[in-house]
Amino acid sequence: MSIKAAAPDLSASLAFDTQSLGGLKQSAKTNSPDALKGAATQFEALFINMMLKSMRDATPQDGVLDSQESKTYTSMLDQQMSQTLAKRGIGLADMLVRQMTAQQVNQQALALSGEQGASAPAAGSASGLTLDPAALAKSIDTGAAETKAADSKRPPHVRAFREKLSAQADEAERATGIPAKFMLGQAALESGWGKREIKMADGSTSHNLFGIKAGPGWKGKVATAVTTEYINGKPHTKVEKFRAYDSYAEGFKDYAKMLASNPRYQQVLAHGGDAATFARGLQRAGYATDPQYAAKLTTLIKHSFA
Repeated sequence: MSIKAAAPDLSASLAFDTQSLGGLKQSAKTNSPDALKGAATQFEALFINMMLKSMRDATPQDGVLDSQESKTYTSMLDQQMSQTLAKRGIGLADMLVRQMTAQQVNQQALALSGEQGASAPAAGSASGLTLDPAALAKSIDTGAAETKAADSKRPPHVRAFREKLSAQADEAERATGIPAKFMLGQAALESGWGKREIKMADGSTSHNLFGIKAGPGWKGKVATAVTTEYINGKPHTKVEKFRAYDSYAEGFKDYAKMLASNPRYQQVLAHGGDAATFARGLQRAGYATDPQYAAKLTTLIKHSFA
C-alpha cells in the first residue's frame, strides 16, 4: 500500500515565499483534498489582497511621509496580512472547497456510469464559481517565467551570484524575516561579488561573504585577512581575524543568527522594510566603518536585486 505525503500547509507561509508557492503548484496538480484546501486558501488570500489594494488606492497618498519605499513596504505588509487573514478564513475558501469537491464527485459518478460530455454550470450562476488548481499552478508558472525573464536581463556576474547563493539567502530570510535580496546585496558588497572572498591559509575559501570578524567568543575556524577600516573618516589598513565556515549555507545561517541575537541589530530587524532603511540601520548599528556603506549597499540592492 502506497502512502501519500500530506500537502504542505501553505496558509501560514510568507506571502513572498517562492518555495511555498512551488509546493502549492506541485500539490495542486494532485487534486487531493489537501491540495484543494491549499489552493482555495491561497485564492482567498489573493482575493483579500485585492480588497486591501483597492482600499489603499482609494486613500490619498500624497502626505509628507509617503514615498515609493513606503508604498513598497505597505504592499508587502498587505500581502502578509492577506495570508494571515486567509488562514483564519472569511468563508470563501471553505465555499470553494465544497463546490470543487461536489464537482469532482459528480464527474467521477458520470465516468463510472459511462456518461460523456457532462455540462458545466453556466458562468455567473451560483454554482459556477470554480477554482481550478491546475489553473492556479499555471499562474504560478507565469509569475516564475516573468521573474526568470527579468533575471535574464541582468549582467552575467549578477545572475551567477544569485544562482549560487539564492537558496542560502532564502533560508536565512525564513530565519530572520529580512528579504533575501538585502542579504545577497550585502554579501555581494562585502565580497566584491565573490571575487574578494576571505581565504584560509591554504587558499581555500572561508565561506564568509559578510566580513564577520572572529571575536573573543568565536569558537569555530578562523581566517586571517587584510582589511580596510575607517577611523575618523580616514581609511587604515589592518590585519583582522574573520570567522570561517564549512559551507555558504553555514555562513548565511551564522549571519542570520548574529543579527537575530545581537541587541545592536534589533532595530534593523524591526524596521528593515526597504533597502535604504535596512542599509542605514546596519551602518548605525556599527556593522561597517565605511561612511559610505549605507549608500553603496542601497544602490547595489536596488540596481542588482530589486
